[in-house]
This record gives sequence, C-alpha cells and structure tokens, in this order.
Amino acid sequence: MNIPFNKPCHNSNTLKYICDAFERNQTAGDGAYTKLCNKWIEEQFSVAQSLLTHSCTAALEMGALLFSVKAGDEVIMPSFTFVSTANAFVLRGATPVFVDIRPDTYNIDETRIEEAITPRTKAIVPVHYAGVGCEMDTICDIAKRHSLPILEDAAQGFGATYKGKALGSIGELGALSFHETKNIMSGEGGALLINDTSYSEHAEIIREKGTNRSKFFRGQVDKYTWVDTGSSYLPSDIIAACLYSLLEDASAITARRLDIWNRYDAAFRPFEEKGIIKCPTIPEHCTHNAHMYEILLPNLEVRTNFISHLKQHDIAAPFHYVPLHSAPAGMKYGRTSGTLSVTDSVSETLVRLPMYYDLTNNSTDQVIEIASEFLHKL
Repeated sequence: MNIPFNKPCHNSNTLKYICDAFERNQTAGDGAYTKLCNKWIEEQFSVAQSLLTHSCTAALEMGALLFSVKAGDEVIMPSFTFVSTANAFVLRGATPVFVDIRPDTYNIDETRIEEAITPRTKAIVPVHYAGVGCEMDTICDIAKRHSLPILEDAAQGFGATYKGKALGSIGELGALSFHETKNIMSGEGGALLINDTSYSEHAEIIREKGTNRSKFFRGQVDKYTWVDTGSSYLPSDIIAACLYSLLEDASAITARRLDIWNRYDAAFRPFEEKGIIKCPTIPEHCTHNAHMYEILLPNLEVRTNFISHLKQHDIAAPFHYVPLHSAPAGMKYGRTSGTLSVTDSVSETLVRLPMYYDLTNNSTDQVIEIASEFLHKL
C-alpha cells in the first residue's frame, strides 16, 4: 500500500543502542537496557515495579499465574479484544466470561460486570480500547466489594490516563504492549506493571523460569534454584535497547500522533454531525494517546465498500476484532453473560484509519480526501 495502516517507528539512537548492547556483551534478558526501560516505566507510570516481557501476551499470562487462576475458575472480560486477553486464562483452564461493551468508548460496560460475577469468578480484566480508559472507579468498586483482583489490559494504553492515573497503574496488575503496531514499539515486547507489591517476589520467580535467579543477582541468596512454576518471559536486551530509544522520544511520538488524530477528527466530525458515521468518544476525565482513529459506518456492507474504496487508492484501512464470543475457540472455551449486541454491531461497522508517527500531513490529507469522497456519497 502507498499508505499502510501502520509503520514501525525508530530514531537515530535505535541502532546505536542495539550495537551498544552487543558491545557490552549483554544481549540476554535483564541487561542494562532492560533495567533502563523498567526504571523509565516505573517513574513515568508511577508504579511500584515494571517487569519487561517479550510480549503483552506474556505479561497477561504472568498475571493469570499470579492470580493463581486454575481449572474451573472464571475471569470477566470484554469479547471485543485481542485473543491474548482470553488465552492467558484459558491456558490455566479457566473460562473467560464475556460481557458487552459500551456504545461510546467500546470499553467493557462496567454496568454489566456485576451480573456476570459468580462464586467461580477469580478476576476482572478491563481492556482500555484505543488508549481510552475504562470506567475504573466503578470497576474498582465492584472488584473491592467482591474481593476480586484486577488485571488491566493496557496493551493500547501507553501514555494515556484515567483521572490523572496512567492506564495500567490502577488495578493490582497491568499489562503493556510494545508490538510494532503500538505507539511505542520494539517489534515484539511488553511489560507487566505491578501496583500491589505483594505480587512482586512471585512475579520475578515466574518470569525467571520458576527460579529465584533475580534474588541471586541482587546478592540476596548465594545460589539460585527452582522454587515454583514459571517460564521464560524475559525479552532480549537487544529488544530492550530498541525500546529504550523510543521511550526517550515518547513525548514527541505521542504529540505527533495526536496531531494526526486531531487532523482526522476535524475532517470527519462534520460527517458525524450529519449522522453518517460515528467518531471516537473521549470522556472528559480521560486523556488518550492517539493510538488509533476509528469510525463506525452504518452497516457491514457500507464498511466493506469503504475499505475497498480506500484500497483502490492504495490506502490500508482494516476493521478490527472478530468478537471472541463468536470465534470457534471462544465458543469452545468461554461463555457470555447477557446479550452482546453492542459488541456484535461495533465489530461489523468499525474501521481504523492509517496512524503512525511517520505519516506525513500530505498523506493524512490524502486519506481524508479519499475517505470523504466516499462519505459524501452517503
């Protein structure tokens, strides 16, 4: 495509830091750049601990282990999310319980959570769609009253806030993604954010193949050994070097994406006012990170034609999730709570426009021109 949906970001320090990792003879996990990334995240997100992982999927899987999720348990989450949100718990034998989303932010409908709770419920997993915060005050209140921990899936939430708090820093645990489609990327990568320090020691053990290796490197034990179940969730320090180069530029990257987002919004909001499309909703108490600019079209047929129209002009504009509750594995491993009519409707009508740091104003204007050409005909 002349204008792809996404393009990975890098800067002048990216290759420099990667080469430096080799020169330090420190390319395995938990090297110098991993430590720098964790420190940066801890300070910027105001979390007790950050543990860099090789993916957000890994961070979610660690969360499932830390919550001691087992066969027969249930975990409440939206159906409108990536498969990793559910897979992390299905791997432990648990049942994802899918609830509907809000029609404005496409986040989990907090008013539908309580009715989904049963004696088997083990945790709540809100997903911050498009870097817009879920209604965390209500969700936290429900979780507290039912003694349930929260794992925030903040894969898309880097740099966004809910009432001044960074997404991922509100529940007991949070998970970030640094996949190449995210605002700040390292190709593959993620982080587990720990806000409740009672999970810290166990998290380090899980991340280090079930050993107390982290304690050994801190000089707290004279040898390390296998102490619990775990896996290898560490990223290479080469990945961390790439990530750190972009963390240093995080403010500039976010600012540029917001410029593009605002350019789209100014162009497409008039179509919303005419009732032709629906544009993103950002609650007043949330700051978003311009992770994506999505619109809802009238129906599936119109969306299909819209995507085809842009493709004919070499512009990639994909739709998003096939709802997990209607996927083959979702029907096999999960269950729904109530109707999911909003989820079904949004999944058939939502489309995402190109959004990446290097998207020029000229290319942005081209997307606007071609998309508007189609929308005017509606």
